[in-house]
Amino acid sequence: MKTIGVIGGMSWESTAEYYQEMNKQVKERLGGLHSAECMIYSVNFAEIERYQAEGEWDKAGQVLAEAGKKLELAGADVIVLATNTMHKVIDQIDMATEIPIIHIADATADAIKAHGLHRVALLGTKYTMEQEFYKGRIAEQDLEVLVPNETDQNRIHQIIFEELVLGEFHEKSRQYYIDVINQLVQQGAEGVIFGCTEIGLLIKSHDVTVPVFDTSQIHVTRAVDYAIER
Repeated sequence: MKTIGVIGGMSWESTAEYYQEMNKQVKERLGGLHSAECMIYSVNFAEIERYQAEGEWDKAGQVLAEAGKKLELAGADVIVLATNTMHKVIDQIDMATEIPIIHIADATADAIKAHGLHRVALLGTKYTMEQEFYKGRIAEQDLEVLVPNETDQNRIHQIIFEELVLGEFHEKSRQYYIDVINQLVQQGAEGVIFGCTEIGLLIKSHDVTVPVFDTSQIHVTRAVDYAIER
């Protein structure tokens, strides 16, 4: 089994889900007492969030690139960046390391295409919803990505940073997300991407009427595929 290196801490709540899901999937596939061979480098999210807010993406990328190098030196065979938004700086990590990095948007696009869908809604941080580094990469796979209007983007972003990353999950916010998804479904969305690793902690697939693409679970599945392939 190959060793999975996780750059986490953005937030630690979703990183904990990565760890749990990796071990769950390895056990389900290999049986017995098998668990994932993995290591986690958890960064200080306060520092990363400050760089995001100030537009200092290069500085955030430097922090994550250093984390990637440390995982590689510790023996990781592959890296997963346990966050959607910070894939904006994945090239900096890739340049600093020599081991493969599994891109969360690529894995998600493959999952959408496997379902035979063509038009999907995307919820995430405002950076993820409004910038092209993520939705543009998915669109390159001949998929159409719908995002909420600016007002809803701002509120979704606020809920992520003021509630979800702090481990707070409120029914009012859950219903707000569901209402936004339903609006996008009315606009033609055939599925919805949970494009923030915390969203899947707030709402579940049974809460909406279309297929859900929980990027955390999809990302972990791709990593486990890589780790246990012969």
